[in-house]
Amino acid sequence: MNMKKKPDLKVDIGGIELRNPVMTASGTFGYAGEFKDLVDLNRLGAIIVKGLSLEPSMGNRPPRIVETSCGMLNAIGLENVGFEAFIKEKLPFLKTLSTPIFVNIYGKKIDNYAELTSRIDDIEEISGIEVNISCPNVKAGGMAFGVDAESACKVVSAVRERTTKPVMVKLSPNVTDITIIAKSVEDAGADSISLINTITGMAINIETRRPQLATITGGLSGPAIKPIALRMVWQVAQKVKIPVIGIGGIMKAEDALEFLIAGATAIQIGTANFVNPHATIEIIEGIETFMVERNISKLDDWRLIS
Repeated sequence: MNMKKKPDLKVDIGGIELRNPVMTASGTFGYAGEFKDLVDLNRLGAIIVKGLSLEPSMGNRPPRIVETSCGMLNAIGLENVGFEAFIKEKLPFLKTLSTPIFVNIYGKKIDNYAELTSRIDDIEEISGIEVNISCPNVKAGGMAFGVDAESACKVVSAVRERTTKPVMVKLSPNVTDITIIAKSVEDAGADSISLINTITGMAINIETRRPQLATITGGLSGPAIKPIALRMVWQVAQKVKIPVIGIGGIMKAEDALEFLIAGATAIQIGTANFVNPHATIEIIEGIETFMVERNISKLDDWRLIS
């Protein structure tokens, strides 16, 4: 029997070689242990754990997740166990995996990002850091760091100064021109850029005449935002020289391939994990099948539209 050779799906993200371009999106995959009985975690390209802060956070009060047509709204509020509990309770399991681990970090002040980065830099088993700049800057009246190029630059510079690990920056779509933010974080030392984070949205219960989320607005994710995410990934890929990681409504292999064609080096799977916990593996296998059927031997040789 003439068996076709398995394609090479390896990609490089900031000096880290991933076995394939499929990563998990922060906040949708817990700390990986939650999926250990559902997914072969060692087949994934990379795992990005739930957003981490220095101190534990309870997040927002419920209700904080609402299903919408073609997606979901969430206002979790970055609930997490905090750095110390992460080290004691979550890291031991993560150390058993061969898959590169990225820690998503956030803070309300630049000093928070800097301190957390310094602590993570000492952990050998953590491959890289993803910086969430969609958080409210308390010193700027609650304006998100990621909607202002200068603020974004300052956060990334502070992180860059305190680590030798690859730095990925997750961009907010809630801006006028995302390429300006992308260039600012590249100039500040980012090794890669992930986009997009959720789009601000709202849902109302017509019987109670009240918002369905306790916080009134939340972040929209899922298939509804894919065309917007795809457009922004394409725009950013034209402007920066560092790898771009596409996020937004990727539910199946065909979705992932669209992002790779548009210029993404890798992709992250988010909302799909809630609908189908096997989505990551199915997407990896779907990309492999697509390549085999078209005699594409290496992913890096096939991508990019101009």
